[in-house]
Amino acid sequence: MKTTEIPVDLGDRSYPIFAGQDILGMLPAQVARLQIKGTIGIVTDANTGPLYGDRVRALLEQAGYKTAIHTMPAGEEQKRLARVEEICGTFLEARLDRSSLIVALGGGVVGDIAGFAASAYMRGIPFIQIPTTIVAQVDSSVGGKTGVNHPLGKNTIGAFHQPGAVLIDMTLLRTLPDRELRAGMAEVIKHGIIADAALFEHTRTHATAILAKDLDALLFPVVRSCEIKSAIVMADEKEMGVRANLNYGHTFGHAIESVTRYETYLHGEAIALGMVAAGAMSESLGMVAAGFNDAQKSVFAAYGLPVRWPELPVEACLEAMKKDKKVRAGAMKFILATGIGQVAQRTDIDEDCARAALSSLK
Repeated sequence: MKTTEIPVDLGDRSYPIFAGQDILGMLPAQVARLQIKGTIGIVTDANTGPLYGDRVRALLEQAGYKTAIHTMPAGEEQKRLARVEEICGTFLEARLDRSSLIVALGGGVVGDIAGFAASAYMRGIPFIQIPTTIVAQVDSSVGGKTGVNHPLGKNTIGAFHQPGAVLIDMTLLRTLPDRELRAGMAEVIKHGIIADAALFEHTRTHATAILAKDLDALLFPVVRSCEIKSAIVMADEKEMGVRANLNYGHTFGHAIESVTRYETYLHGEAIALGMVAAGAMSESLGMVAAGFNDAQKSVFAAYGLPVRWPELPVEACLEAMKKDKKVRAGAMKFILATGIGQVAQRTDIDEDCARAALSSLK
């Protein structure tokens, strides 16, 4: 498997994404490219740290860098401000300064928290993403969105802080739990729905190989997803326009995560439910042909992703959606499908229509 480089061209905030097998050894060269002289902080969690923390630390120390590692508890419920304060405390004790760098080693939660800590520490130092889950590789590690959750809303506290590099080592997926793999594929399927019918078809026809962690079958959807997301980020870094298309299913999905206190569904599972609701809304508004939502649901089901939630608290979800960070002047924003590979943004949807879409999940 060759190494693929995907450039993210953002002027002085540009960076490369590398994807391939056994590319973790590229880390010291990327640190050197960023002209880092100070101590390097590594942020990981209790799941990933025992698997790869020592290896990353050894790579850096063999290259002559001092390191300090912070291992946080695992789980979406850990994505809060208190953890950022703890990370900064660890790195202050280790004397990281403005010549230092942070390495985010883990899934989306680790990447979001470590990136936010890097954006705030000493008013901003560089960081490198080493995503170890599908959802982190294809979504959260690319684009510079960092942050934490608040009890009243997901990702409502954060900053745009682009990484210095993203290293996607496909071999790290071999230790990924099956449920995490399935949940991560929700974001890959999403990229196909919003931007590339061929990617959607690949996920449909290669489900068995992908779920068996066939790295060759996985490389195309991972690379293609990164290409789609990087192109959107280059066009709209701060999400003032087209970047919002990446939120297909997320208005509903984030509400589901919020009302369940992030304890019932993994992120990708909640987003799958959100895409089903968005598909139902798209059909009800006549934006797609009948059968569109069934096509979505059949692919989600092939990956073991949820397509129904019989106990869904409709009104509680609706209230959570009103607190979503995408709300503008009191109007909820929905990304809705116009076909496989195409979406449109709508801010003219009334509550009854949203309520009906949520109810369709029951």
